[in-house]
Amino acid sequence: MKLISFVEKEQYKLGVVTEQGVLDVGASVKAIGADRVAQLGNVPLTVTELLEGGAASVAALQQLMETVTDPGVLVWRDESSLKYGPCVTHPNKIICIGLNYRKHAEETKAEVPTHPILFNKFNNALTGHLCDIPLPESVSRNVDYEAELAIVIGKQAKRVAKEQALDYVFGYCNGNDLSARDLQRRTSQWLLGKSIDSFCPLGPYLVTADEVGDPNALDIRCTVNGQVRQHSNTSDMVFPCDELVSYISQHMTLVPGDIILTGTPSGVVMGLPKEQRVFLQPGDIVTVEIEKLGALTNQMVSE
Repeated sequence: MKLISFVEKEQYKLGVVTEQGVLDVGASVKAIGADRVAQLGNVPLTVTELLEGGAASVAALQQLMETVTDPGVLVWRDESSLKYGPCVTHPNKIICIGLNYRKHAEETKAEVPTHPILFNKFNNALTGHLCDIPLPESVSRNVDYEAELAIVIGKQAKRVAKEQALDYVFGYCNGNDLSARDLQRRTSQWLLGKSIDSFCPLGPYLVTADEVGDPNALDIRCTVNGQVRQHSNTSDMVFPCDELVSYISQHMTLVPGDIILTGTPSGVVMGLPKEQRVFLQPGDIVTVEIEKLGALTNQMVSE
């Protein structure tokens, strides 16, 4: 399934993207009536309910789509009319992986890590597809883009083996690990430059793992104002997705909805010679596109 979280009346709502349009889950549940809803089970109305409800919620959602045959009962929406939210809205943790592409480590003159480098963002950094991102011009002039594959956890994972790690993944989405480089490098801790408001757009879709297939073989690219800045493949990651999930789970319990941003390829502004660096400016349009996951686009605006 391809899922979106959209905003209506200041609330996040769940949609399923299909060839017919976007299935408005909440409106469809109201339309079919209480008796039919009871037969389907606990149909999730938000992406958080879906992730936390596990297999039972997924099954109820699938039954909603498959068993209601009257086209006048289900409520379909035009995707272009929807206001996107982050495709995962309330993660317990946003865990980021640093220097996870060899060429990116080389361009920043850093050593290729022997263990995954972990840091974090917070929920304040979340935003959605087509949402404007204010540049924090009062504190930083060096904002950089980072196209990343995001792993979304679907089951509680504690000390799982690499061989079983992907069984705990619900799905994947595009992410942009926006970074204020001057703040990031102000101290030995990267957090300040990574967790500014709206510095973690996710979306537009959360795509279930069965539709993605091998997450370690996906084309990934980033464009700024239509110009390709990053282009690589997730097969170039130092630590692949299964190894990351397993490694993190050895040290902390992963729960449904947790996000792992898996690192960025080469091509960031910080990797250029100093005289060639042009960081993001108001009006710049950044698009992150990963194979099978659609394209995540955001415009930078003045604070």
